[in-house]
Amino acid sequence: MEIFLSILAILLSLAGVAGCIIPMLPGPPLGWLAMLAARFLPGCDFSGTALALWGAITLAVTLLDYWLPVELTRRLGGSRSGVAGATVGVIAGLFILPPLGLIVCPFLGALLGELLNDRRDSATAFRVAMGSLAAFVAGTGVKLIVCGAMCWHVARALW
Repeated sequence: MEIFLSILAILLSLAGVAGCIIPMLPGPPLGWLAMLAARFLPGCDFSGTALALWGAITLAVTLLDYWLPVELTRRLGGSRSGVAGATVGVIAGLFILPPLGLIVCPFLGALLGELLNDRRDSATAFRVAMGSLAAFVAGTGVKLIVCGAMCWHVARALW
């Protein structure tokens, strides 16, 4: 059983880090599941409090990842068309060269959405599109930091 839990913890940790970039995989929740699997190994020093704290961090980062693009688009003067365009861009980016498509497609979607809303205000459209891109980069960075830390804790628990 120890070997199974060790392999499961390693695979979940790696999937968690990959899930920070591949949107079809929920990165932070997979990293937390890796910590949970490692918790049941002999010699592991994860307390229930630590696991609960990492669970709260996981929940916060996951919610932030969904909230940040919409909020940043709104704060930069984006219209509903810009938010809808960015959302369509995220979905399209899943199928068009996933790592690159996820950066370019939301940007283009927000830009096109804003230009369809008001063709004369290209400066706002570009600002909103850059906000969409910044939100994606920030969300991905935070997820990578959290998943990297969870992966480090799992690796430390296994060795």
